[in-house]
Amino acid sequence: IYILWFIPSFSPDLSTENVVVMDFAGLPASWTCLLPWHQEFSGKSIIEPVGKCVTMEKPKTYSLEGVRPVIDPTAYVHPTAVLIGDAIVGPRCYVGPGAVMRGDFGRVVMEEGSNLQDNCIMHAFPGMDCVIEVDGHIGHGAILHGCRVKRNALVGMNSVVMDGAIIGDSAMVAAMAFVKAGFEVPDGMLAAGTPAKILRALSDKEIAWKEEGTRDYQRLSERCHATLTLCDPLTEVEQNRPKLSAGESIPLFQTKRK
Repeated sequence: IYILWFIPSFSPDLSTENVVVMDFAGLPASWTCLLPWHQEFSGKSIIEPVGKCVTMEKPKTYSLEGVRPVIDPTAYVHPTAVLIGDAIVGPRCYVGPGAVMRGDFGRVVMEEGSNLQDNCIMHAFPGMDCVIEVDGHIGHGAILHGCRVKRNALVGMNSVVMDGAIIGDSAMVAAMAFVKAGFEVPDGMLAAGTPAKILRALSDKEIAWKEEGTRDYQRLSERCHATLTLCDPLTEVEQNRPKLSAGESIPLFQTKRK
């Protein structure tokens, strides 16, 4: 609980400056977004916090038995994500809201350029590692337990990949699949179902689609570092509301129509 005492520092000449500047130096940076940017004061003065609204608070990271998580400075980890103990996030990674990396038994690792999206979980048995290799792509709500997702592979939304399983280079696991312990998806192949079975080889077009989506998440990490802030919502949709410039990836089914 923070008990804050704000002491305003007034400009020397209100008649000419017509501004009151509030000093919020003791306030956590993310909290400044919750304060009014412009309020009328005595009918004509303006109250403004010193500085600007900046990136939200740091993610929730916990040391366990002296082992602390590692986050590369170029990675983006959302403040609602949780990292415990032997959790390692490499360069240019993205970790989404609500994701959990529990390095309290085995090591959990994200290599360069990989992403772990909203509400995903990484965990492993003692003495085992759970690893997402370079450019690995883990869809919303997936669970990885003691497995290895190899370079440029994709695990679809709400899938579960169990201990000792290996998802090969540029392979894909379809959404809602269950990959049983010790199962291996060969390089460049598609697996689907419960339990997952190998369906077929992926086309070059499908692999290229996956790579573009992963690049969008790498760019999202940069965008979040640059502009993501905590803010108050608007009360109505403004005129000419802009759309975000988020990349060029499209749903896979749309690529098959081209």
